[in-house]
Amino acid sequence: MAKAAKTSYVCSDCGASFPKWQGQCGDCGAWNTLQETVDKPAPAGGGRFAGYAGDAKAQAIRTLSEISAESAARSSTGLGELDRVLGGGMVLGSVTLIGGDPGIGKSTLLIQALALLSEKMSALYVSGEESAEQISLRAQRLGLPSERLQLLTETCVERIIALAQQHRPKVLVLDSIQTIYTEEMQSAPGSVAQVRESAARLVRFAKQTGTSLFLVGHVTKEGALAGPRVLEHMVDTVLYFEGETGSQFRLIRAIKNRFGAVNELGVFAMTDKGLREVSNPSAIFLSRHEQQVPGSAILVTREGTRPLLVEVQALVDQSPLGNPRRVALGLEQNRLSMLLAVLHRHGGVGMFDQDVFLNVVGGVRVTEPAADMAVLLAALSSFRDRPLPTDLATFGEVGLAGEIRPVPNGLDRLREAAKHGFTRAVVPKANAPKKPIEGMQVVAVSRLTEAIDAIA
Repeated sequence: MAKAAKTSYVCSDCGASFPKWQGQCGDCGAWNTLQETVDKPAPAGGGRFAGYAGDAKAQAIRTLSEISAESAARSSTGLGELDRVLGGGMVLGSVTLIGGDPGIGKSTLLIQALALLSEKMSALYVSGEESAEQISLRAQRLGLPSERLQLLTETCVERIIALAQQHRPKVLVLDSIQTIYTEEMQSAPGSVAQVRESAARLVRFAKQTGTSLFLVGHVTKEGALAGPRVLEHMVDTVLYFEGETGSQFRLIRAIKNRFGAVNELGVFAMTDKGLREVSNPSAIFLSRHEQQVPGSAILVTREGTRPLLVEVQALVDQSPLGNPRRVALGLEQNRLSMLLAVLHRHGGVGMFDQDVFLNVVGGVRVTEPAADMAVLLAALSSFRDRPLPTDLATFGEVGLAGEIRPVPNGLDRLREAAKHGFTRAVVPKANAPKKPIEGMQVVAVSRLTEAIDAIA
């Protein structure tokens, strides 16, 4: 007698399963994330585990030295910034997950890349959210070549795979994974079980056929990818599409990449003809003021393999509150409080009665400690109402003992600053170049007091 279907409750954040509903997930601690799902009983004869003995006979155990370490074959997507984030191009057989806020440009980016790829290889765009007419209108509005681009509107994963096996595309885009369902499960599309099982089938198809697969994923209100966390572990590359509301610039960042460097950054500008590449992003993040203004410092940060110049702005003002505010946009707020304490203890400048507001121009998020020096110099400039030189760039980590610690790739940062016309730089002593850089005066410091004296 066949067993009856069993109902369980799965956490939408971590994927943990429970036999009955409860308010809080016992594994990750999230509240109100358990969703009801129906587990289909395994068929007689072993179900999904049947055939493992035959598979073991087909697969031979080999040593690592017997396996040739050939570089993965890459194909250009036609968009240089997307190729950069992917690690140099698209790898055949890879699975890429792209997430971002609604309307940020995920579908526009992929339809542009797929239209260019269709000129040299077979490409299939599968949409579960938009009709074929909507996609056709977008392609016409963007002026994309559409003679060879194949289009399918379908949400059943079994039918998608069957049609893909019939037409054998080299590149497959699926928009979006939350709308896809499998007929073997009774839960609604977008549930934890449906997303996990549909993604597993698509990943298995991509690996077996060598098809490059792009999955579009929704995000939650906190900005994380919706669905089970295991979805990010199943794919090869995870990309996040970011952008400030009202800004034309879009940033695409690699969070995970099995074929390249993580934290790589690609920059695009949204226009009436779609997304346009920005080959020199430092130029858009630098505000060239007509006159010197206090509270502005130029930071040479690094995103993946690319040095990037951004402007750090600080506003220090007398606080009317008993507890002064510390607000940081684009930087970690707790680190700002720590750096102000270091400035008071080792620099002799106290801002305990001042409101300190910090912002990174252009909506860039800087997570590396190399921004410490720029943060303190910008705050000190605003506090003293004394502008920094417009030709000054800086980077460096500040320790709790007041020391200036080195950061990776210091020479590349200095060369990037010199390329954009900066003639002075305050850097950690360990990052001082062994050979002088033409047209640039480098001031190497080892203590915070030395850095303060250098701008005095």
